[in-house]
Amino acid sequence: MTASAARAARPNGWWGMAIFVATEATLFGALVGTWIYLRIENHHWPPRPLPNPPVLTPVLLTLLLLTTSVAFQLAWRAGRDWDRVRAWWLIAYAFAAQVFYLAWELHDFHDALHTWKPQSSAFGSVYVTLLGADHAHVILGALLSIWLLLRLSARLTRYRLIGLQAVTFYVHAVNVITAVVLVVTVLPSV
Repeated sequence: MTASAARAARPNGWWGMAIFVATEATLFGALVGTWIYLRIENHHWPPRPLPNPPVLTPVLLTLLLLTTSVAFQLAWRAGRDWDRVRAWWLIAYAFAAQVFYLAWELHDFHDALHTWKPQSSAFGSVYVTLLGADHAHVILGALLSIWLLLRLSARLTRYRLIGLQAVTFYVHAVNVITAVVLVVTVLPSV
């Protein structure tokens, strides 16, 4: 194998993240499939007297979260150019956006647990499970952002660049999942 062929292969860290993302996509595929099945089988969704889920705040917060994909992609590009400081600031922005998203959404999630009780209806159960699983993945993304900020505060190495690439892949995947969860959960309200 030539040196250029060896560099064309993806690093193990990227493959590990790809496998992890594939398992998580399967989880969310099952949850979304459950939501769609239940929606088709029920004339009223959510069932009466439950209110429709909110629309405006989740849409705005998801748009904010989607900006983290742009920030991480630019950070990855800066990392490939060995611009550690620019990559660090872009990740810091993404982390701040993730924390803001989580602070607001977790407050709303607490309210959702009381409004759409999981033990009271299939709607409540799948709605709360979808939101909770999605929020858990955003929390993991925020933790990975902290890890990268700590690692990149000292220096940028090839190993840390692979970590940045893997976390960028993860953030993109979580943001796509969040957008899908948003579309599925707000459709009853539209």
